[in-house]
Amino acid sequence: QVQLAESGGGLVQAGGSLRLSCVASGSTNSINAMGWYRQAPGKQRELVAAISRGGRTNYADSVKGRFTISRDNAKNTVYLHMNSLKPEDTAAYYCNADAQVSPYSFWGQGTQVTVSS
Repeated sequence: QVQLAESGGGLVQAGGSLRLSCVASGSTNSINAMGWYRQAPGKQRELVAAISRGGRTNYADSVKGRFTISRDNAKNTVYLHMNSLKPEDTAAYYCNADAQVSPYSFWGQGTQVTVSS
């Protein structure tokens, strides 16, 4: 099993920045890719950014150039640096880990990001 704990959400004005952190525990050696997803009220959960164990990254078009995902394998931590935040970035942000242990995909509890205009 893998446990994920997010932190760093909050309320910020448009144009501001936040950094989200997600610390993994448990069977961390089994983790491959990690990522951040978000879900706004009434909308489906969507991928924001993902990073492989080797550092290859993937971003949603809506956040390219503004968000940066990074990973510290020694600390079992993945970060999401969010700059130039917009009101439409308001959502609950969830950390995800793909691992080689059942059930192979793990989720954190989520952290709320609210961007005021």
